[in-house]
Amino acid sequence: MLQEAVEFYHQLLRDSEIAESSRRMLDEGLEHARLIFGGRRLSPYLRPHFVTEADFARVTRICETVWSAIQKVKDAAVEDEGLLDELGVTDIERELVRIDPGYRAVSPTARLDSFLTQEAYSFVELNGESPAGIAYADAAYEIFSGLPVMRRFAERYTLRTFNGRPLLLETLLEAYREYAGSNAKEKPAIGIVDLKGLPTQKEFELFRDYFESEGHPAAICAPEDLEFGGGRLRCGEFEIDLVYKRLLVNEYLPVIDKHPALLDAYRAGAVCLVNNFRSKMIHKKALFAVLTDPRHARLFTEDELDTIHAHVPWTRKVREGKTEKDGAEIDLLDFVRRSSGQLVLKPNDDYGGHGIYIGWNSSEEEWEAALQEALENGDYLVQERVSTARETFPALADDGSVVYAEQLVDLDPLLFNGRVGSAFTRLSSNELANVTAGGGMVPTFIIDRKG
Repeated sequence: MLQEAVEFYHQLLRDSEIAESSRRMLDEGLEHARLIFGGRRLSPYLRPHFVTEADFARVTRICETVWSAIQKVKDAAVEDEGLLDELGVTDIERELVRIDPGYRAVSPTARLDSFLTQEAYSFVELNGESPAGIAYADAAYEIFSGLPVMRRFAERYTLRTFNGRPLLLETLLEAYREYAGSNAKEKPAIGIVDLKGLPTQKEFELFRDYFESEGHPAAICAPEDLEFGGGRLRCGEFEIDLVYKRLLVNEYLPVIDKHPALLDAYRAGAVCLVNNFRSKMIHKKALFAVLTDPRHARLFTEDELDTIHAHVPWTRKVREGKTEKDGAEIDLLDFVRRSSGQLVLKPNDDYGGHGIYIGWNSSEEEWEAALQEALENGDYLVQERVSTARETFPALADDGSVVYAEQLVDLDPLLFNGRVGSAFTRLSSNELANVTAGGGMVPTFIIDRKG
């Protein structure tokens, strides 16, 4: 059914009037809705990503099972220094992890990056610290749903969309109510905190506008804008009860001594921080090494272990020694050297596609150099290749024309307190389906036949 649906959609675009009116409406909609990332259109494609109801039900079940295992890693790591070592949590990050956030959830909001093919469903990473894209996806749904080509498509297929902003707000409020208890305000003031000048600024504005429309005072703040005194965190005259933290720990640490107000307020229990600093533990890519290493199997149920085995790629920290692979003991570095065609090297704690080496795109000399760099760095992972998804999409060229191009298709379910509540899809013409690295995103429509 899925291939039939895509072919039907592309057939509709052969009508020049439908194609041109849809292209014009998409362009205008992206600009009006502020769907701009770093000065460029975030959704430069004329088709959304389609996933069948049956497939998405399976995706949801798998994501939520894996998330239950991830929560157990967090629970264990808080009390286990050895597990923090395995995750690659640094000394200064451990100081942040030890601060009690006042609520249990490690990452109330999270995003699992994955590939869905006809044969498999596989994760590649978890963004457990500060996942972007929730508000962008909502705005994209509104734009795409109104396109003439989508209205014609909806005559044959049912379409289901998501609305992530209400879920995000309720997730923030659940954490806040647990944190504040009987002192919780009905409409806490929300500070959206991140560095200035980031390409995600437009999404912060979308969130601010939504929070205010729901009766919550809201402000976008940078660490240098914050002050802490008299038991209150302030951004100028604006007093903050609840921080929607989009600020990454890696980006805060270099300025934390100069601008400590956020940390001071959090340490004093004067503000609810979502996601809190403990999310750094599971944001580390070494999480997948913990999930797939039999040494940690005791943490998980049989159902979780089966799901991990089927959908989480084998991952290990790059270091000398023996490990397990497919039930047999191997010398890790020897295996990595011999198996470049099925492996990726990636830093444990970076984003945007930085520092990733793809074995099947590397010569023997390049792969050896990458391995040596990984060893010298001391905080690299090796991960087994997964089956990637590719589809042809109509893309908007710079001159306004529509061209068809094969794209890597990265499905990104969004979790709110461990439940899948929304999703979007990242597209790229290269191996890194990453918006920061130059890719784009489209909304994910869940479809079924009518009748």
